[in-house]
Amino acid sequence: MKYSIKVNEVRAKEGSNIKGFATVVFGDSFKITNIAILENREKGELFVSMPRYKSNEKDANGGGVYKDVCNPITAEFREELYTNILEEYNKVVANENRDMEEDKGSIATPEFSVTVTPFTRENSNIRGLARIYFEDSFIVNNVNLLQGKENIFVAMPSYKTKQVDEQGRAIYRDVCYPVTKEFRKKLYAEIERAYNEALDKQKQEAQEKVQNGNDKSQQPKTYENEFIQKDSSPKPFR
Repeated sequence: MKYSIKVNEVRAKEGSNIKGFATVVFGDSFKITNIAILENREKGELFVSMPRYKSNEKDANGGGVYKDVCNPITAEFREELYTNILEEYNKVVANENRDMEEDKGSIATPEFSVTVTPFTRENSNIRGLARIYFEDSFIVNNVNLLQGKENIFVAMPSYKTKQVDEQGRAIYRDVCYPVTKEFRKKLYAEIERAYNEALDKQKQEAQEKVQNGNDKSQQPKTYENEFIQKDSSPKPFR
């Protein structure tokens, strides 16, 4: 898969282990931001941390559980991608070439597939969650399908910034998103198609379940076991 990497070094505050942030673009179509480059001080090594979000789950101590917004699927691609990110960071620190492109394919637009799980949540406009798979190597989680005034629309994973709009509301920015208008249209259309297909399947399964329940309730009741039990009981002598 063809991708490019750009790294920015961070002059973090004293005590922070953040060394930089990386951005990865698949082909010229899809961008991943907020990839952190951190330092393990005990080992004196750098490592890569993908963008994360706080889930509703709790750990054994009652603390919040964080999960990756997106991440490599295979060990091979993880090793390749993380190694290239760290190499690019070292180049930036050494004031060498700042942009790197890793060509692992001949196509600019990566192949992808999507899965969608429709669901509703009380007092929420969420109608489903989608996952995007890029060439069986990289996954993007937490893609929301939201109910608008008229139609369902796709919302990419986002994070809350410290900025506010004119009404004083917090501004959110996408963690990962389509770069080009053409790819955005193609990707969102596929997500919406998969959502409608999954929704139709859910409705069909619900109808079949109701129908099967009605069929069972309409079957004549048999009293064979009752008769056997009654006949086998001792009878008074007459």
